[in-house]
Amino acid sequence: MKQFFATCPKGLEYLLRDELMSLGATDVHEALAGVRFSGSLETAYRACLWSRLASRVLLPIAEFDAATDDALYAGVQTIDWSEHLALHATLAVDANTAQSKLTHSQYLAQRVKDAVVDQFRQRGQARPDVDTEEPDVRINLRLRRDRATVSIDLAGAPLHRRGWRQTQGEAPLKENLAAAMLLRAGWPEAYAQGGALLDPMCGSGTLLIEGALMVADVAPGLRRDYYGFLGWKQHDIGLWRSLLDEANRRAEAGLPALRSCFFGSDADPRMVQMAKRNAQEAGIAGFFTLDKHDALHVRPPAGFEHGLVITNPPYGERLGERETLPKFYRSLGETLRDHFTGWRAAVLAGDAELGRATTLRAEKKYTLYNGALETVLLIFELHPRDETPREKPPLSPGAQMLKNRLEKNLKHLRKRLEREGVHAWRAYDQDLPEYAAAIDVYTDTSRTTHLHIQEYRAPADVPAELARTRLREMARVAGEVFDTPRTRIALKTRERGKGGSKYGQFDQRGEFIEVEEGGLAFLVNLYDYLDTGLFLDHRLVRAKVRELAAGKRFLNLFAYTATASVYAAAGGARDTTSVDLSGTYLEWASRNLALNGFSGEKHRLVQADAASFLLRTHERYGLIYVDPPTFSNSKRAEDFDVQRDHVKLLLACADRLTADGVIVFSNNFRRFSLDRESLEARLTIENWGAGSIPFDFSRRANIHDCWLLRPHGPAGGSANPWENARVKK
Repeated sequence: MKQFFATCPKGLEYLLRDELMSLGATDVHEALAGVRFSGSLETAYRACLWSRLASRVLLPIAEFDAATDDALYAGVQTIDWSEHLALHATLAVDANTAQSKLTHSQYLAQRVKDAVVDQFRQRGQARPDVDTEEPDVRINLRLRRDRATVSIDLAGAPLHRRGWRQTQGEAPLKENLAAAMLLRAGWPEAYAQGGALLDPMCGSGTLLIEGALMVADVAPGLRRDYYGFLGWKQHDIGLWRSLLDEANRRAEAGLPALRSCFFGSDADPRMVQMAKRNAQEAGIAGFFTLDKHDALHVRPPAGFEHGLVITNPPYGERLGERETLPKFYRSLGETLRDHFTGWRAAVLAGDAELGRATTLRAEKKYTLYNGALETVLLIFELHPRDETPREKPPLSPGAQMLKNRLEKNLKHLRKRLEREGVHAWRAYDQDLPEYAAAIDVYTDTSRTTHLHIQEYRAPADVPAELARTRLREMARVAGEVFDTPRTRIALKTRERGKGGSKYGQFDQRGEFIEVEEGGLAFLVNLYDYLDTGLFLDHRLVRAKVRELAAGKRFLNLFAYTATASVYAAAGGARDTTSVDLSGTYLEWASRNLALNGFSGEKHRLVQADAASFLLRTHERYGLIYVDPPTFSNSKRAEDFDVQRDHVKLLLACADRLTADGVIVFSNNFRRFSLDRESLEARLTIENWGAGSIPFDFSRRANIHDCWLLRPHGPAGGSANPWENARVKK
């Protein structure tokens, strides 16, 4: 009995262990990215020929300490290489190292090669030549914690190379990872039950071809014409030929019995042709149906009521792709749910967030590695929906009161909303103390209604379960009043945890809707963040900015998604500068500006905190909009407290104003008190708080404050207070 080590991608170790045991291996133990096992040479040959999961099969021949390159060289020379390499044979060396003093794998491979070649020279024999592609013997060095293991690589080349792939796409799925997906998803069992295999994004056909060869009992390595043991001096050619004969007999019996139940499609016609050529090379094209289809329009093939939908969607690794993927994954989930009832689905998602975007509940989850990229395989059982609509229970007395209040609010506000063209507004704001939440209505440009329900902190004496029940009632009642399905209701809830009440984890859908306000368009995200990208209570403040902006240079501090900058540009500002510390929000801001036709050098986006920007800029502005957070403790900027720091902030803004400039200052801190005494020496202050509250927020008129500040002395008359503060620090 010999000891072997079969390597595999991380995440496949347990599957590979079971597979090797089925091939006759004994003393099988999984390790990181591989499995140790014992067996005869026949066992190792079977692993090379039949393993669908292994990457390589290694035969260790020596192990020794190698803390230095001299020790490595000496250790390799203790091996009698004439037992492994015939005269005039070729060789190649692979090396990898971890947690060792020797860290350069290419240098290690060179030293191993030198030791082998020098041994032949020292014996007066011709030195072996190097062949990196298909050597007679491939040597593998594994160095861990200064301990070297030297092995013969019996595979010679990665076993995922089956020999049928003629063409491939830009990022092909490796065949052993495809096999793992199929096994985890239960494809052999589904086939035995008469099911079909369908890949709606088939690419070069890897999943379908692996699936067909698996159930046809075709050895995955049968079409390979190269193995690392073929030129090895200890190769048993008779044993190998007998194993090949057995594999050919099994394939000749399995292929004719294969059912034509393999269906693939791809939006790219070139990939469809590529998959067809690969299926032909694998000898199974006659069992396949391959067509050009968009993944979201795929449907179950005729004659099959069940089966496995399996696919490897894009992960968004390329710049700019990621933000569009959650919407695609959600649409994919809807397609599976709506059209593949009774089927099983397996999706290899780039990460758990993309998996959640499908809105399907995964029965099983497995972490797999596609190369170095960690992915998650999600298995879904697509159960039939209950065709009989469940009768909703009657509303509780409290919920009925809530419904009455919402209907009353809607009736009261509807005419004015229509008259003023308001499409994003507040319908309810804790009108009833028992139902502590705000309900905002967003009607997108396609006139579809969406609801955003945001829970307030419930009193400590309200049980958590009761608060959750009331929130569910709010979602139901709001959906009924505004005729909006649950799929278009964003519900943001608070959770009680360490440190008090906090908001739960949000989705990562990446879904934006376009809403209109004041004749302008803005992108709103209802699900992924605490706020949506459009502060509804500042609708009149933005209108004031547009009114004041004509002919002026505009500065927007704490710009968020730059909605105020869009208003300023629409009001005729000479140029706009939007400053925010978040790259995410600045990207969003850029999209808002571009959506309204404002782009180019006249509309700058600056990633910085307000203090740093004011400290270094020498520009002057005719209009500055300042809407800071109540608190900020970002690691990239000094801590900010609006009550403590607003004087320094506003005086720094005053230094950047033109003589006829205006500062529009607002904030949402309910207990905020403007330090008029410290500001009035430089600025004339107009309290515009009451005039800045929209009619739909009249129930909470203290939701924000707003002031208009104008200089009444020479501009730039004092040192920058932010600079003074830093010097004192």
